Amino acid sequence: MMAIVTTGNGDYDKLVYREVPVPEPGPGEVLLQVLAAGVNNTEINTRLGWYSASVTTSTEAAAQTDTAPVQDGGWNAATPFPFIQGTDCCGRVVAVAGDADEAMIGARVLVRSCMRPAGYNSMDNIWMGSDFDGAFAQFVKVPASEIFPVECNWSDAELATI
Repeated sequence: MMAIVTTGNGDYDKLVYREVPVPEPGPGEVLLQVLAAGVNNTEINTRLGWYSASVTTSTEAAAQTDTAPVQDGGWNAATPFPFIQGTDCCGRVVAVAGDADEAMIGARVLVRSCMRPAGYNSMDNIWMGSDFDGAFAQFVKVPASEIFPVECNWSDAELATI
């Protein structure tokens, strides 16, 4: 599949369009064909290293300076370069694994991008497109518990901005 891979902190030259393997869903996961992906400040700020505790300027100012790799460029942890960003998406379920519901195959869905694998009584969370590969690709795998069927007349692009 084709994906936009973020290769490090910096400007647009750190975004590389290249072929990567199609992800294989594991137990409790689904594989989505990405229909549309939104771009938000998370993608920009992560690429710039703006979430680093050492950054004290605006996103605009950070974008105008030479960006050296930062050790805590993600959420105060090292960003796992290279990786596929894309926090927000609309997709279609094309495969399921483990105990994921096979009836979801073919469904158009949204994905909760901030996931709580330990449940909502815990503050531990993971982010699609930051902590694991996201939706700037033709396919993405996500936990089945984090997808929500959508039946409306909104376009895929409109839904991906939610």
